[in-house]
Amino acid sequence: MADRLTQLQDTVNQQAEHFCNAIGIIQQTSCPSKFPNFDRSGSQTPLRTNTQEDYAQLFAQLISRCAKDIDTLIESLPNEDSSTELQNQSLRRLEVENQEAAKRLDEVARSGEVLLEKIQMALEDLAQAQLEIHITSLNR
Repeated sequence: MADRLTQLQDTVNQQAEHFCNAIGIIQQTSCPSKFPNFDRSGSQTPLRTNTQEDYAQLFAQLISRCAKDIDTLIESLPNEDSSTELQNQSLRRLEVENQEAAKRLDEVARSGEVLLEKIQMALEDLAQAQLEIHITSLNR
């Protein structure tokens, strides 16, 4: 569950980043407004309207996709209705699965050791045969 909580936190942080970036683009591309009794000089040329629409589309997609991810992660979290007994059953089932996987791993490791032994014996036989051939060729 901690892993899902970490994923949820990362996704919420990513959503906050999308919002901050979207606001930054809005600030960058928007036309400044004039306020009465406030004179401000400076550049008042916004970016192209096409670019604004592209950014709006991009951030709308990023924010909506991230919101869907957040909803999915929240739905995957255990709810309050799950009793302690259900959680214990789930933990027991996971423990049994873990033990079965450990047995399979042991079997694979043992068969790997047997195979390694066979390969080492074959290599020894090859080395011995090459040595005998070399000695025979020298004696001629």
